[in-house]
Amino acid sequence: MNMEQFGAIENMKKKTVITIAGSDSSGGAGIQADIKTIESKGVFAMSVITALTAQNTMGITGVLPVPKDFIYKQLEAVLEDIRPDAVKIGMLPNKEAMEAVVLAIDKYDLKNVVIDPVLSSTSGTELSRKDATEYMMKELFSRSILVTPNIPEAEILCGIEISSEQDMEVAAKTLGDACGCNVLLKGGHSTFEANGVTADLLYMTNLENADAEAYIVKDEDAGRATDENAYIDDDVRWISGTRIDNPNTHGTGCTLSSAIAANLAKGYDLETAVRSAKEYMEKCIAADLDLGHGRGPLWHYCGKC
Repeated sequence: MNMEQFGAIENMKKKTVITIAGSDSSGGAGIQADIKTIESKGVFAMSVITALTAQNTMGITGVLPVPKDFIYKQLEAVLEDIRPDAVKIGMLPNKEAMEAVVLAIDKYDLKNVVIDPVLSSTSGTELSRKDATEYMMKELFSRSILVTPNIPEAEILCGIEISSEQDMEVAAKTLGDACGCNVLLKGGHSTFEANGVTADLLYMTNLENADAEAYIVKDEDAGRATDENAYIDDDVRWISGTRIDNPNTHGTGCTLSSAIAANLAKGYDLETAVRSAKEYMEKCIAADLDLGHGRGPLWHYCGKC
């Protein structure tokens, strides 16, 4: 590579995502999974750690929240220097952490905010205090372009038992309308799916918190962009996928939400960002990585995706 080529690469505007989440010492979820996902999508990852966790594939043995002031100091250090094209928010262990994030979103006018509302781990460990849930719904969700609860999380947030696709639609609309946010209700925890098919529900009610570029449908392989039929009047999309026979799914929520954020940073419209991210996550699961003695992690480097 000559100096002219080096300079061209150096000056190229690289898309960026900042992830705000907890650290996973085993590398399967949290900040570690976020960074692997974002950079495997060709986007530069930055991070703010909200909590340290001692965990492995069998569960979590300890959580140490980062003080509010230091969470904000991390945010300020990054945002005063590099503006992110999208934001992924994961584990926020308490209301104080959420307050720091809200302050940064408002001060720096952050867009394309994707929230994975981590209320408990796969192993059942509570990761966010219950007294913070109301604040999260009122102050954080309305500042996002997308919230991505799974079925157990949606049941907690909405107070609705979900046992059918109709229940999923009611829950997504209830949450989205109450909080003024778009909702991707993930169906992976459901027991009512058939024929090895999984279905997530995307409810679109608010696109105000997106950068203008994210309204455009991108087709990178064709090297073109169009806003034709970017959104139709129907505000509900069912996004189907294949249920993969692999128990190693530690970090799937982190992976999906980070992939969505990376896609939004690259200029995808919301629905395309979600569909592409789901396809990527399925490849990560299908790679069949087998580590540890419990529910193992995904393999994030699954080729061109």
